[in-house]
Amino acid sequence: MRDRLALVATRAVNATSRRLGRGQGTVAGGRAGLRVDPHLLEHLSAGRQVALVTGTNGKTTTTRLLTVALGDGVVSNETGSNMPPGHVAALASDRSARAAVLEVDEIYLPRVLASTGASTVLLLNLSRDQLDRTNEVRMVAGRWRAALAAAPHTTVVANADDPLVAWGAGAAAQVRWVGAGLRWRSDAAGCPSCEGRIEFEPDGSWGCATGCGLERPALTAWLDGPDGGDGAYRGVWADGRQVAFSLRLPGRFNHANALMAAVAAEAHPGGLSAESGLRAMELIREVAGRFTTRAVGGVQARLMLAKNPAGWSELLDLVGRERGSLVVSINARIADGADPSWLWDVPFESLAGRPVVATGDRCRDLSVRLLYAGVAHRMEPDPVQAVERAAAMGDAGAVVDVIGNYTAFHDLLAVRA
Repeated sequence: MRDRLALVATRAVNATSRRLGRGQGTVAGGRAGLRVDPHLLEHLSAGRQVALVTGTNGKTTTTRLLTVALGDGVVSNETGSNMPPGHVAALASDRSARAAVLEVDEIYLPRVLASTGASTVLLLNLSRDQLDRTNEVRMVAGRWRAALAAAPHTTVVANADDPLVAWGAGAAAQVRWVGAGLRWRSDAAGCPSCEGRIEFEPDGSWGCATGCGLERPALTAWLDGPDGGDGAYRGVWADGRQVAFSLRLPGRFNHANALMAAVAAEAHPGGLSAESGLRAMELIREVAGRFTTRAVGGVQARLMLAKNPAGWSELLDLVGRERGSLVVSINARIADGADPSWLWDVPFESLAGRPVVATGDRCRDLSVRLLYAGVAHRMEPDPVQAVERAAAMGDAGAVVDVIGNYTAFHDLLAVRA
């Protein structure tokens, strides 16, 4: 009786939230349901094959990629509501779905894994994020390790190039290791096993310098490319298979996440082949507004999201060879983390010589960082006016690139021309 009442409460509150325009109905109902029945997530997961996707960066995109790869009859929290209330709301929205793909905040993985008994877990990466909220990353990896050791029937798909992920996944009974790459290594320099030093080799391998035994595991699959003029990447498997693929989503990091999703799709009970999964992923144009081009104040702008030094490093590399106008927008609200000191770890130096406009709630902090990075720029606190100003600084009619952290990105995503 309690779980039925909790389900009714979840759906009613979510519907009311949407009707009143107070949100998308992805969190409020879940909170209400969990108050009625604290075990509601366990009840809603029963009888379903659940896959969990976690990591510091790329969770939302990879969740979407895996959902598409698994085909019809899959429910997901693709809007990014990645804590238990969001999971409850997603699962309650479609009781008939045979499977579920849930994005999970990295701190909540042990709790959600225990509640859902997930068949498959994807571990993407671990790095600093929201310094006022998130625990030290080695502690998070340790909690992953303990949770996975207690889940012998779960298949883990893990990024073998991240030492923290490798250590966290190392206690799992079944692991498929993917060479997905790791550009940002500043948080992975210390060995999580013995507190020694991790040494990275030019070929991508790594190991603990003290000889404790922690090293890059043997790979199940890895990403090569891009090959030729078509920009295609190749997924290569240790069993000899190769699959060329090219997403509409740009960047090596998106293709690496797609390969991890393909490996997970193949490992998931009832899943399809990795190749068919990758073909389905190639049709995706954007994920939750990321990389979408839309009108902002009458200007065509390509919107991108980066939340921490690791994510910013990837995106700045992606846009680094372009010379058009760029808007950088920074807030420090609750959802962003109130501490913006991470700005000093972002390699903004790569933007030198490009027209840049700094905006957002913390545009002054950003302006100081850009000044020390040697990036000539202008400051405009209003994001829409910043986009318009950037357009005036570039070629007529050119699309303006806009990179913002979490709330800054969503503020611009909500703007209507």
